[in-house]
Amino acid sequence: MSDVPYTTVIGLEVHVQLATQSKLFCRCSTQFGAEPNTQTCPVCIGMPGSLPVMNRRAFELSLKTAVALNCNIPEFTKWDRKQYYYPDLPKGYQISQFDLPMSADGYLEISDPKDKFEPKRIGIIRAHLEEDAGKSVHDEAHGKADSEIDLNRTGTPLLEIVSQPDMRSSAEARAFLDELKLLLTYIAVSDCNMQEGSLRVDANVNLHLEKDGKKIATPIVEIKNMNSFRAVERALEYEAPRQYREWQETGRQLGEAPKQTRGWDDVAGVTRGQRSKEESSDYRYFPDPDLAPVITSAAEVEAVRESLGELPDDLRTRLTEGYNLSPYDADVLVNQGRAVIDYYLAVAGESGDPKLACNWVTQQVLRELKEREQAIDAFGISATKLAGLITAVNDGLLPSTRAPEAFQLMLAQGCDITAALAELKIERVDESALVELVKELLAANPKTVADIQGGKLQAAASLIGQAKKKNPNVDPNRVRELAIELATAGN
Repeated sequence: MSDVPYTTVIGLEVHVQLATQSKLFCRCSTQFGAEPNTQTCPVCIGMPGSLPVMNRRAFELSLKTAVALNCNIPEFTKWDRKQYYYPDLPKGYQISQFDLPMSADGYLEISDPKDKFEPKRIGIIRAHLEEDAGKSVHDEAHGKADSEIDLNRTGTPLLEIVSQPDMRSSAEARAFLDELKLLLTYIAVSDCNMQEGSLRVDANVNLHLEKDGKKIATPIVEIKNMNSFRAVERALEYEAPRQYREWQETGRQLGEAPKQTRGWDDVAGVTRGQRSKEESSDYRYFPDPDLAPVITSAAEVEAVRESLGELPDDLRTRLTEGYNLSPYDADVLVNQGRAVIDYYLAVAGESGDPKLACNWVTQQVLRELKEREQAIDAFGISATKLAGLITAVNDGLLPSTRAPEAFQLMLAQGCDITAALAELKIERVDESALVELVKELLAANPKTVADIQGGKLQAAASLIGQAKKKNPNVDPNRVRELAIELATAGN
């Protein structure tokens, strides 16, 4: 139970730059990092007489995302002009979608393997396609306060995904964003690089509380300027108690004050008021007369659905139910992306040991990839070779304590487990020879025998080092087991 006297109500607006090579209504490049104002043309900067033409690829990627988000896809959708003035919006309007968006009424399932909250379904109000504005660059470092405009982003295709206000904590909001980003990268519609502006988040938040038996809602605040998922969490954690303090001071409720837009100051860790938030009527939407509506048939939608393949949530279910992995392990694997999942599935299938395969992939393999800054496709040990190592451990050819040593040799030389065993001079220890060795050690260590017989089973560990000196290939666990078994025989 929460000890705060209110419920935080959160909805998110996520703008996703689609992975197209050209802009939404012209052929200008969308490549990041070009010199300012070098990727523009009369269409995207709104010169008189220029006419937009829809980028079909952008619509296809939007449709793919909407289907993956379980949205309803209407047969008919149109384009609208959203009127407002910013210095970085040269046309004085944005081509967007208003009353007939390309998709609506979807959902995304979220959960938390660490059980911070119960699994839940977050509704998607709509996902619609629109063009981006440009970028204002403010030079405040030298005290000049100069501002410049870069129009390279103007006209870049964005998919705006608007959630229902179904989230009740910063943890749920973070889970929604993590799951959405994972889904978008799995279906390859965006690189979701927040540093390059490919994914941007605005949060709408207010509070629900009770006073004198009456339910009260505070005015809605939209928070902008959050450049990371962690910043979203921090902003929400700051904003909820700020709104509660303001409500205690003013008593203002929803409808008694205008909606407000606040910016997040990441350095100071606070939100700051910017302006009153506009209503849809302030934008004076009307259908764009230069663009034809888009018709999408049920057959097209079904073809997109069939092309999606396994999505992250489907994969988690397969890993937990079909491979008996824990929800946490399944989540770790799925969050690494499809290439790592395919690698794991190959290792698990060839080794016949899904759990041990998971341990090796999530621990040694991922650690090496991170240290080497490599993708799994460039990793030095193939799935077949790693499966061979696991099989050697399970068959008793490779002591588990020496498996990391073999792994590093395979990684360094690119060899398989057979060559690694030969190089390291690792041989299977005959069971009868191991029994004789343990008997010899017990005879030479009567105090250890007495301790074991007295119930101090941990004393058997003292024989492991002695056994390895005589034969480095012995399995420490088996030495301990035999020592306890032989020392207590007949007692």
